[in-house]
Amino acid sequence: MDRRIRVLAVFFLLCFGVLFVQLNNLQVRQATALRRSPYEPTTAVSTWLEPRGDIVASNGAVLAYSTKNPDGPGYIRHYPHGPLFAAVTGYDDWAQQALQYGIEDEYNSYLVEHQPPAHGLSGLLTETTGTDTVEVTISPRLQSVARAALAPYLTGAVVAIDPTTGAILAMYSKPSYDPNKLSGASGTAIDKYYASLDPSSGSSPLVNRATDLLTAPGSTFKIVTTSAIFDHDPALALETVPVLTGLPLPQSNKILHNYADEACGGSLANNLAVSCDSAYGHYGLQLGAQNLAAEARAFGFDTRPPIDLPPAEVAASNFPPAASFAQNLPGLAYSAIGQENVSETVLQDALNTAAVADGGTMMTPHLMAHVLNDQGRVVATYRPHPWRQATSIATADKVRQLMRGVAEYGTAAGLFPASLDVAAKTGTAQVGQYNCSSNWLVATGPAGAGQVPRIAVAAVVPFQAGLVCDGTGAGIAGPVVAKVLDAALGYGS
Repeated sequence: MDRRIRVLAVFFLLCFGVLFVQLNNLQVRQATALRRSPYEPTTAVSTWLEPRGDIVASNGAVLAYSTKNPDGPGYIRHYPHGPLFAAVTGYDDWAQQALQYGIEDEYNSYLVEHQPPAHGLSGLLTETTGTDTVEVTISPRLQSVARAALAPYLTGAVVAIDPTTGAILAMYSKPSYDPNKLSGASGTAIDKYYASLDPSSGSSPLVNRATDLLTAPGSTFKIVTTSAIFDHDPALALETVPVLTGLPLPQSNKILHNYADEACGGSLANNLAVSCDSAYGHYGLQLGAQNLAAEARAFGFDTRPPIDLPPAEVAASNFPPAASFAQNLPGLAYSAIGQENVSETVLQDALNTAAVADGGTMMTPHLMAHVLNDQGRVVATYRPHPWRQATSIATADKVRQLMRGVAEYGTAAGLFPASLDVAAKTGTAQVGQYNCSSNWLVATGPAGAGQVPRIAVAAVVPFQAGLVCDGTGAGIAGPVVAKVLDAALGYGS
């Protein structure tokens, strides 16, 4: 009997101990988090009253920080570089608009004042709060080069990525906005500036043109079509295509014309280098809708890239379903050259290029590198991992070598230093009411035999005031990509 009483006593003591720890956990340790819970309506938008952690670049440069409001309650968020990093940091404005964008939103749980993970019983019984610092992968130098390269244009976007890790090294969207004007102390000024950005419009500066704006990629999509040849019908790679100025299309009286009605054809290497539309329309028809659509899906089309930004700021690139081409073979030919109903973001085009650079592996794109607590201790680190296997190592190597011809003697010849091996692809898509050019270029390097590419860059400059209607990807987007890639590899100024 005494033994049973002792066992019951120990059991009840343990229960009381667990209850004591849990009560303290709720009342002390989790008190701050519970007060900030969205289910507590009186405090759901009060985070502006508390300090907020910094956002810093890969070299330690501070991109966002907070100071106490000298004229009233709460804190004011500062973005010392103004519009330069807006596409990355976004902004935080819980005081007026109750809105967040970018990294400010994605990593809000680290940036707001919170309790660190508990270590031991003392950690459970002690309430300590602090904010974390989010370090991003962006290189301020490359970001500045991207901005300068887009300076001649009213709108455009650039993404640079490390193919082996998925780290975003530069991401610039133009037009940009000044996040300082959305995070100040004056509610009237914030509201006025926010309205001036026309936030409900697809052309608003708040739209991240690098990740959320879709347009026809033109001939940069030939990277996917070329990969499909090797993956699904390698005999096509050995075919000599007739030299034509335009390809007569089945089921219609249409002709797919080459740029400026030039005559081209011959080998696959030549057709990619000179970006021969009639040849690639032929390749698309020979591959068939199922194979081309399957390759596009393998490269990530029709799926939102899993970059660490709010989902609403990242669009899925589009390739039509195979069934849609059953009675539309002309559309299949046009889709093989990146037109018809194919649409793509700059991020996706950079990922396509990065996959070819990295043996067919498309690494998950990411902006966060580390999270550090207020004592400088690393509390989270991004671990690079693949998103998908877009194609095989053998196919990626073949396509990359063919893309070298684009830079050596094809449509991108002369854009890059002669001493630098670059694999590139131009894109010129006729879009919009006036059928004017949307201008693209992608490139990766170094891309010589035995070399490991260290960067992949994509840029788009849509048709806009000041540009000729029949511009080319090489002539307009080419210098933008060249400046970023050259700077990354040590050739830039």
